[in-house]
Amino acid sequence: MEGLPKLPGFDFANRLRQKHHVPQSFKYTKGYPVPEKPICGIGGELLNEDSIYFCTDQTDEVLYDPILTYGRVRHLPVKPFRPHFVLYDQKTLKFSAFFRQGVPESPRETFRIRYVNILYFLEDNSMTVLEPTVENCGYPQGRLVRRGKIAKNCLGELYSWKDLNIGIDLEINGYVFHITNCDPFTKEFLLSNGIELNEMEFAPPDPAMNERSISARQSFKHHKMYPVAEDKLRKYLEYQGKVLHFDCLLDEEDQPGGEKMTYKMFYFLEDDTVSIKELKENQEGRDYFPMMLRKQRLPKNWKDLPVTYPSISMELSSAETSQYYSPRDLLVGGTIFVFGRKFLLLDCDQFTRRYYERVLKIIQPDAVRVKSPEPRTPKPTLPIYLGLGTPEDSIASHHSLVPRSPRKDVVTYLVNMNKHLRYGCVLDNAHPEDTIRKFVLSLSLADGTITIMESTIRNSGIRGGRFLSPTKVWKPDCDPNAPEYYTAKDFYIGAIIIVHAHRFRIVSSDLYVYRYMQAHPEMFSTTAIETVQAYLLAEGHLKEDLRQAIAEDCKRHPPEDVVDYATEPRGIGEVDKRLENFTLEDAKKDEQIMAAVAAARHDCPSPVIPDEEIKKGYHSNEHGELALQGQIEGDEVVRVGKSVRFDDQC
Repeated sequence: MEGLPKLPGFDFANRLRQKHHVPQSFKYTKGYPVPEKPICGIGGELLNEDSIYFCTDQTDEVLYDPILTYGRVRHLPVKPFRPHFVLYDQKTLKFSAFFRQGVPESPRETFRIRYVNILYFLEDNSMTVLEPTVENCGYPQGRLVRRGKIAKNCLGELYSWKDLNIGIDLEINGYVFHITNCDPFTKEFLLSNGIELNEMEFAPPDPAMNERSISARQSFKHHKMYPVAEDKLRKYLEYQGKVLHFDCLLDEEDQPGGEKMTYKMFYFLEDDTVSIKELKENQEGRDYFPMMLRKQRLPKNWKDLPVTYPSISMELSSAETSQYYSPRDLLVGGTIFVFGRKFLLLDCDQFTRRYYERVLKIIQPDAVRVKSPEPRTPKPTLPIYLGLGTPEDSIASHHSLVPRSPRKDVVTYLVNMNKHLRYGCVLDNAHPEDTIRKFVLSLSLADGTITIMESTIRNSGIRGGRFLSPTKVWKPDCDPNAPEYYTAKDFYIGAIIIVHAHRFRIVSSDLYVYRYMQAHPEMFSTTAIETVQAYLLAEGHLKEDLRQAIAEDCKRHPPEDVVDYATEPRGIGEVDKRLENFTLEDAKKDEQIMAAVAAARHDCPSPVIPDEEIKKGYHSNEHGELALQGQIEGDEVVRVGKSVRFDDQC
């Protein structure tokens, strides 16, 4: 070993060693360390000099190990231990047996033979007795003896599988069971354990069951062969699952509340019965009935009853009805009566047509086309307005279960956003204290709402402020269910506006109203425009329009003395001087000036001033007057480049 290299396979070390501790070789004796020769090797193994493998004397039979010469003896593997209940788990011995039960109070029988199965469970040496089920036997069956260890005698000895065999009697709970047979597993188990089985026996018959079987045979009636037309069983087996389908129409429009409705009719060939099914489109708005006529035979004349038929009976039987509908009576285009209701057969399916053509040799006519009436959708009537909210809100809640806000004209709202027509008005009533009250009525062109503000008058006892919040106002004497609201065309100088039983009379307006009327003359009447124009002329707010009208009139009719009022100082001064003292009475007296203003408005209207410019000038008025100040250069006045003439007449 000393000359072998230190490589795997060239050493004799024990690779299976698990203990590697070194033995004790040094100890103390009376306080002095004393060396001692170890009695064992590393891990408690024998030293080489103590092993029989290094025995020098090979002749010593005691020290010599025969394994070195003959090798180790191979032993068979030891089977693992299994307890008794595991070894015989789910292994049962089954024996067939019977016992005799007396019947003391029966004139027909004195005893009965009852057949049972005795089960023996090998895992715990328990037994049970089961009786198979017999129909109509008249007594309870099933488990007769519960599972458990059963005593064999009064000494307390228990039954074992060694005590069971064919042909022996077992006494269990006062009943004597006679074993007649066992199953193959039981035979193999008993024979393998050295028990010889007796010959198999036959159980005696039960007299009551024999008598019952004899009476059943005597009362049995063999199937009688009937003709083909009357053989219901043969017809059922031949036509089972074969049904004739027809589309039919029920027309009851001549009756009050009646209408045309289509149905599906089924004729079952297996038993000549008829059923009529409701269609889905007929169930809308009606009670749900899947079948109009349940499956039954349909009589041709259900009122044709015999004289002897009792009138108290509720249903007809085959004895009272002589004729029923057959496949030959069901033709497309024909009419049948279903308990007083008249049905028209419209069409049938392909199977029905083939059946009539091949079996009955009848060709079904083509389908009947009935013109279906146009669906009439009733228009819901609008409910009466109750005065809660606005009529638009009430109509929206009528059209939808969840109320939705009324639709708004978004285009009109965006175009006329922040556009208001303002009018000055007073109360038109007989109360003298209301004569000093002044109001400003503002009409929103975006949504048509009206706002009324009252002016504050000092030392009058009248508190000004908001008189009416933005609200759409009805016209008097209009229909509440379809109200008519005030619009821009209803407002002019002198108009009477009734707001919640208050009469307002319009007495003034601002310049923006007149400019809006000039831009949209189709929305207003001529009278309304003239009243606003006359008021603004009287207030002196249309001097530039009047200057332009006079210049245009003089341009169309030039006189001999030509003066350029646009460039010459003399012409401009005379025109301004004339317009400073010009009033409404002067204009009414001078028919030529009024005609010039009217012609300028219709023929040569002034350019439309943007709303932003009008409002800019309107809000720049520090005194809060209802007119614009100054002159808007470049937009309102058009300078006349040509020479015009201005004299006393023009």
